Amino acid sequence: MTRMIAILTASALAAGPAAAATGDYGFFSLRNTDFIVLLAFIGFIAVLLYFKVPAMVAGLLDKRADGIRKDLDEARRLREEAQEIYASYERRQREVKTQADQIVANAKREAEAQAAKAQADLARSIERRLQGAQDQIASAESDAVRAVRDSAVQAAMAAATQILMQQVSSGKRSAGIDDAIEDVARRLN
Repeated sequence: MTRMIAILTASALAAGPAAAATGDYGFFSLRNTDFIVLLAFIGFIAVLLYFKVPAMVAGLLDKRADGIRKDLDEARRLREEAQEIYASYERRQREVKTQADQIVANAKREAEAQAAKAQADLARSIERRLQGAQDQIASAESDAVRAVRDSAVQAAMAAATQILMQQVSSGKRSAGIDDAIEDVARRLN
């Protein structure tokens, strides 16, 4: 490989037949523009190396790489934080959903209990009203029986009084009253 480079360099440096015909002095002549450009390029590279420009460029590139690395690390850290926050929000959302489900279930249970209580209260109220109506009916019945009995007693007394009046004369009436008064006095003592 080095041999091939040496051959290429020697052929480039050697003046060809065309260069000799034109009166050219060869590649290493200051009249050859290619040689001048080569010298300027080598001088430019030498100045760059003297002022350590490649080291500065490498340092800047290293600095930039470090900055990029830091940015990537920061981005990773922020991403991990965001994932943690997202996970905590998901957990919280699940907890809130569970709490909401429990609240709904409790509300349903309470509503069912209130409905059952209302039905029981309604049944008791109906039972009380029925009992009150039955009591009123029984009271009205007893009042009616008492009224019928009272009127029957009055009718019987009126009939008995008429019968007694017809059968007993006026003198005997006072004797019967006297006997009744004595009978009542004996029973009271």
